[in-house]
Amino acid sequence: MKHSRIVRLGVCGVLLLGLPPAPAQTAQAPLATPLTLQQAVALARRQNPTLLAAQQNLESTRAEEITAGLRQNPVFTLSGSDVTLPANNPASPYTYSGDFSRLFERGQKRRWRLDSARASTQVTESQYRDLERQTVLAVKQAFTNMLLAKAALRLADSNLISYRKTVDLSRIRLQAGAISQTDFERIDLQLASFESDYANAQVNLVQSSDQLQQLLGSEHPSRSFAILGTLDPPQIALSLPELEQRALAARPDYRAAQQAIQVADANIKLADANGATDLTLDAGYSRSGTYNSAGFYVSIPLRIFDRNQGEKQVARFTAQSSRFTEMAARNQVLSDVDQAWAAYQAAQSLAQRYNSHYLQEAGTILNNLEFGYRQGSYTLLDYLDALHDDRQTNLDALNANAQVWLSIHQLNYATATEILP
Repeated sequence: MKHSRIVRLGVCGVLLLGLPPAPAQTAQAPLATPLTLQQAVALARRQNPTLLAAQQNLESTRAEEITAGLRQNPVFTLSGSDVTLPANNPASPYTYSGDFSRLFERGQKRRWRLDSARASTQVTESQYRDLERQTVLAVKQAFTNMLLAKAALRLADSNLISYRKTVDLSRIRLQAGAISQTDFERIDLQLASFESDYANAQVNLVQSSDQLQQLLGSEHPSRSFAILGTLDPPQIALSLPELEQRALAARPDYRAAQQAIQVADANIKLADANGATDLTLDAGYSRSGTYNSAGFYVSIPLRIFDRNQGEKQVARFTAQSSRFTEMAARNQVLSDVDQAWAAYQAAQSLAQRYNSHYLQEAGTILNNLEFGYRQGSYTLLDYLDALHDDRQTNLDALNANAQVWLSIHQLNYATATEILP
């Protein structure tokens, strides 16, 4: 029997787990239609619990701007003594008084507090965008792994069906006396490997599906979850310098490092302002017996020793540290892009060799050895080795195609942009 081809690369179609449905989810209902990669990313942005928590943290940081912009509250004090005695008691007349005071900040403290708070909000927002970038990368990797798992399951299923036909044919040949009992048992023994491949592929598909659903915010994974995509390796039209410029313009972690310098500069101004002397103005009215009086006073701290010298130095050293951190972040961006680009080129080159050469060569060798074995030109061991090589080559080709996609996802992550149209 001529051994049929067992896989076509560029697996495309609905990936649906052929397993019993799981109990209904309590948080989100199972999706009615298969998800594309773009839809999965959009769903993760809306439902991923880690991102939702980071969004709330961002809002709490933004709310701190309100606190930073508040002015000092005035203070009103009302007091009285001997108010139960007669007003005409000369020995101990009743007395009551009202006092109104307010602290006036100098050095534009409120302005610099607001600048520092707003700059801190920008940093937190960039950090949130960076977390979102990491989550999107995880979703894309999980999506690609699920595509690979489904393709591997399809390959294992095709191999198992095809090899069972080989075992059935060998049994007929055994009954006809064309092969020995030992040769038949060796062929039959190989069936265990195909069955093991199929069982492992089923488990891998379930696990990859659960991992993707977890990233999408599903409380309980559904066995009816399905995705739609392809493993055909695409080409990238951009060059390395173009990718580097994209990364420097879009990377949120690099932007956060740049914004941290703004925070540090605002803190320097705030520290200087906190060294300025504030004034407290107080005005009061009192009545003692039949006498009325009013007055005021001004309180000015004498900042002879404490002029906020330590915090001023801390702010300046922190600002200098932030500038070095920004330099390190820039170097990290360029290094990440360069490494991701090298990984993409290697993966693309390997996938091309498999798709254009190795797959066809492995299939041709298997067909020739299978035919030669039946004609007596090759031994059973030669045929089984060719069978193993063909299975492994097809699986390696699937992995090579998936690796191209994973390297593209890494490039998207390194540049914080979508490099494919």
